[in-house]
Amino acid sequence: MNQDLSSIKREYENELKLRNFSSETIKSYLRIIQEFLNKSSNNLSNEAVKEYLLKAINKKQSTSYIKQKYSAIKILFEITNKTQEFKLPIYKKESKIPEVLNKKQVLEIINSTNNFKHKLIIKLIYAGGLRVSELINLKPRDIDIERTIIYIRQGKGAKDRATLFPKTIKEELLKYLLEFSPKNYLFESNRNKKYSSKTIEKILEKASKKAIGRKVRPHVLRHSFATHLLEQGIDIRKIQKLLGHKNLRTTQIYTHVANTDLENIKSPLDLL
Repeated sequence: MNQDLSSIKREYENELKLRNFSSETIKSYLRIIQEFLNKSSNNLSNEAVKEYLLKAINKKQSTSYIKQKYSAIKILFEITNKTQEFKLPIYKKESKIPEVLNKKQVLEIINSTNNFKHKLIIKLIYAGGLRVSELINLKPRDIDIERTIIYIRQGKGAKDRATLFPKTIKEELLKYLLEFSPKNYLFESNRNKKYSSKTIEKILEKASKKAIGRKVRPHVLRHSFATHLLEQGIDIRKIQKLLGHKNLRTTQIYTHVANTDLENIKSPLDLL
């Protein structure tokens, strides 16, 4: 490529903005192409991309992260390499059932921390089925306490949606707002900057390790939220809307872990 790295990144970032990608996705994609271009010495060819992705596969990086790398580089290829067609095979995501906690485990994790702010963070992730990126971008105005609604603005796929706010933590939230007086984001550091994803992950990992003896990532609470709603008998299309899934098939994965179909079936061992 004849372009220098800074101009490539600038053109690439502008392209993502024109495609209305979220700010979080833009940051992630820019990190990926920076890494790719550094490792490939700015060589944008099918062979260089293949080598880069194979290294990620051999390092046992997560399938979702590899797919993200594939998508990021494909866009880079489209806007900078007009003479060569992108010919890599699509990397398929394996089908895995999500990791889910039972209600007792969720409660134990919540109760394991004495830090008022940290406890509220964990409760909100589970109560609304929030992604970490959605939690850290929440603003005080995004929570309608009286109508018990959390508004997610420009979530994944640059979509707005509404999800659940529990009545049981209304007083806690009001106390938090009075005590901490967040200026821009609901959860801010001492320097009035929003919490990072890594900070949220560490808060939950510490609490879960103490409570149930293993590290739990925030997405597990989101999975648990969806599964527990399904077990309550909530219609799967309503759960789809709460989670912000574009495709119902994405939400249907929770039917594999919810015990709604299994609770009335006895194991043969129980019948002996």
